[in-house]
Amino acid sequence: MPIFLDSGNLKEIEKYLKMGIIRGVTTNPTILLKDGVTGGMKGVRARSIEIARLIAPLPLSVEVCTNDPLQMQSQAQELAAMGSNIIVKITIHGPNGELENMEVIHELEGHRNIRVNATAMMSAQQCFVAAMAGATYVSLFGGRVANMGYNPCEEITRLRSVLDKFNLKAKIIIGSTREVLNIIEWLDAGAHFVTVVPPLLEGMIIHPYTKDTVRQFLADAAKMETRLQAENIFTTEERNGNKEETAVATSKSKLVNQQQKI
Repeated sequence: MPIFLDSGNLKEIEKYLKMGIIRGVTTNPTILLKDGVTGGMKGVRARSIEIARLIAPLPLSVEVCTNDPLQMQSQAQELAAMGSNIIVKITIHGPNGELENMEVIHELEGHRNIRVNATAMMSAQQCFVAAMAGATYVSLFGGRVANMGYNPCEEITRLRSVLDKFNLKAKIIIGSTREVLNIIEWLDAGAHFVTVVPPLLEGMIIHPYTKDTVRQFLADAAKMETRLQAENIFTTEERNGNKEETAVATSKSKLVNQQQKI
């Protein structure tokens, strides 16, 4: 299943990795802060190395912690050097619409051999130009698109169409997942991957009717076992009873024979 786990929690990542249902992990400063990572870029590096080693060779997306173009390139090189499965996340533009981010994406992909996940995008056209710049992954925030009153599925389908039409290598990641239903809807619409937080991934697996069904199966299995034990007891008692009857009959026969001899 093409799912990236949205988490910086090592125990959560390991749990779902053992199930074999995730195909990578995505993080950002907000996720890492929530999962207890502190210490700025140093803390990000330390946790990223742990995650990368844990999930290798599956990809790990790690975001730079600056919007200064030179520092973004420096941090990207530093992050990429920590593991061959690390993908560097760069936002499509800066907090005030700075366009140098696009230059950084192109430089890293085209000249530094560093794979980029272009992120924080809210439209198909943003993702398309990031793909044109060379990004390996383009991340559309589906939940936020829906919050703005647009249908994320339409954006995903449109984006997938133009990427395929122009033979662009970029893979579509849809993030900002709000509901379990989003995951299947977005994959069906054409997303290559959907990022999922642990509670939603658990929600994909656990179903109340499945719980009821499993309880019924186990209860009926217990009844069968009880019935089998009762049948075994009855059979044993019946066998013992037959043995006693045989012994009595044998004794009587011997007694009769003895009396006849007398």
